[in-house]
Amino acid sequence: MCLLLLSTVNLRAQSSRRICFAFYDGTFNAEVDTQTIVTTGSVLSEQIIKDFYHAGSTGGYRSLLTELQSYKEKHQLNDWLYYQLVRKTAQQIAPKEKNYNNYTLYKWFLMVESGYDARLALSGKKIIFYVYNNEDISDIPSYTVNNKKYMCLNIHDYPGTDLTTQAATPVDIDVPGAINSFSYKVTRMPDFTQANYIEKDLQFTYQHRAYYFKIKLNPLVDSIFRNYPVVDFESYFNIPLSKETYGSLIPLLKQNVSRMDTKKGVDYLMRFTRYAFLYENDEMNFGREKRLSPEETLFAQYSDCDDRAGLFFYLVKEIYNLPMIAVLYPTHITMAVQFDKPVGKPLLYNGKAYSFCEPTPQLHDLKIGQVSASLKQVPYKIVYEYNP
Repeated sequence: MCLLLLSTVNLRAQSSRRICFAFYDGTFNAEVDTQTIVTTGSVLSEQIIKDFYHAGSTGGYRSLLTELQSYKEKHQLNDWLYYQLVRKTAQQIAPKEKNYNNYTLYKWFLMVESGYDARLALSGKKIIFYVYNNEDISDIPSYTVNNKKYMCLNIHDYPGTDLTTQAATPVDIDVPGAINSFSYKVTRMPDFTQANYIEKDLQFTYQHRAYYFKIKLNPLVDSIFRNYPVVDFESYFNIPLSKETYGSLIPLLKQNVSRMDTKKGVDYLMRFTRYAFLYENDEMNFGREKRLSPEETLFAQYSDCDDRAGLFFYLVKEIYNLPMIAVLYPTHITMAVQFDKPVGKPLLYNGKAYSFCEPTPQLHDLKIGQVSASLKQVPYKIVYEYNP
């Protein structure tokens, strides 16, 4: 009996292995049935993908999927953060650098088995990974079928390549239960461990007085948003700070403005956002359009008008929670805030009067209610309205 039990344990150990890795504010642990791990070659076909899915769906992945869903619920992961967890899991099963096709197939398999409507397409030796998304994403390829839009999730692996359906053939495979849309909205940041934070010194001068800040920032935030697309302004403006960064900045800002009236306090926040950071446009900084989250802006050496508008919005929302609008010009974005009484020439929108608050350095030191002279005759549109 003991020999049989020992033999059974050894057999189980040989047919499975445990994956374990740190993931932001926790550690992910799961067992993978090694007997069901499928390896594909450098060239894929629709039939090979169907065989891969059949092997996976009839294999021993249920416990892994249960652990993924449990971790998602416990840590309140938005879809984008859950996808980062799936990516790291796929990397443990089939390392990207050893077999890119396998790595991508496992990402796809784990996403569809998690209920997301994800699709694959083939273009020569390339495997393209899409997911159903009904948000306004502007800088990555997509295709539409049956009035459903599918965004490319692995565009960063094929820079400069045409990944539209004119250049790639979608794989026709039906996965039961894979019906959910995927959202790029990040409304909660992980509670990173304190050991991962570093401190950054910031300072700026307001009305001849120097203000100093020692902000806690987490380099792991960069990994979260490294391949993050240009999302719609509502999604972008509502990306929060992580807990430790929030605690190192917002209470101090609240203290600094506590004796100021609302307009002066907003002016203080406007000038903090304008002058505490160095400016550089995205083309020079990244070679492409990239919108930094508030925490990325605090961390980055350089930032542009999108980044400062997002940070200013976040600070005013957290400290004063005032109505605001984002005002987009062809080459610039700025903010306007609703006060009890408008300052300067108000911008009228939906029956409300807003005052310009420019959070980006300009040729002249603009006050609340002033807009750059170069923009006064330029057409604009309101791309986001916030009403508390």
